[in-house]
Amino acid sequence: MSESSPRPAYRRVLLKLSGEALMGSQTFGIDRAVAAQIAREVAEIRALGVETAIVIGGGNIFRGVAASAVGMDRAQADYMGMLGTVINALALQDALEQEGVVTRVVTAIEMRAVAEPFIRRRAVRHIEKGRVVIFAAGTGNPYFTTDTAAALRAMEIKAEVILKATKVDGIYSADPVTNPDATKFETLTYLDVLDRRLKVMDATAISLCMDNKLPIVVFNLRTHGNMRRAIMGEPIGTTVRA
Repeated sequence: MSESSPRPAYRRVLLKLSGEALMGSQTFGIDRAVAAQIAREVAEIRALGVETAIVIGGGNIFRGVAASAVGMDRAQADYMGMLGTVINALALQDALEQEGVVTRVVTAIEMRAVAEPFIRRRAVRHIEKGRVVIFAAGTGNPYFTTDTAAALRAMEIKAEVILKATKVDGIYSADPVTNPDATKFETLTYLDVLDRRLKVMDATAISLCMDNKLPIVVFNLRTHGNMRRAIMGEPIGTTVRA
């Protein structure tokens, strides 16, 4: 990066991806083209010198609170969902490594044959060495979402922001897909999100971010270059802050 080129607004970030983000236009599973596109964008921000970690969901494979899990023990269903996030993490690791990005999958549920166990200091060391770390298996506990895992891991690695990648270009007063009168917010406070019950992240994740003054930038992953724009501090999507 030359002296004259603009500097990223953040030095260390945590990117939160939903499992659904990997589906593309499919109804289930992983679209390799979408994984490759996400990997290219992550490679682009790594090239700027931004230290990057990722938390990925598992909703494209199995979700503990979904209709498919009705009648199952909730803890059992959540563990199945956590294993789904590991499958996604391995797929994303493969896509990143094909872009030349050195990547480590770190999981909250031990499975040493495929991923490293989560040890905070080791994960931070990977990040300091320029490796992208993908945190899988949520927090390792049932009843906690991957949004809460993202907030927790962001605190643990001392990330400066959570970049929440979604299918829409920010936070709206209602679902913009079904409600044409929904209005988009440029900025919100954590309390706004909690009081209005806006579906950004669950209340536990928002409360964690609020307690630690960690900003959240919600942006549309499907618009090429948005990840870089968010990193550079350009006003895209919606920012949630104190």
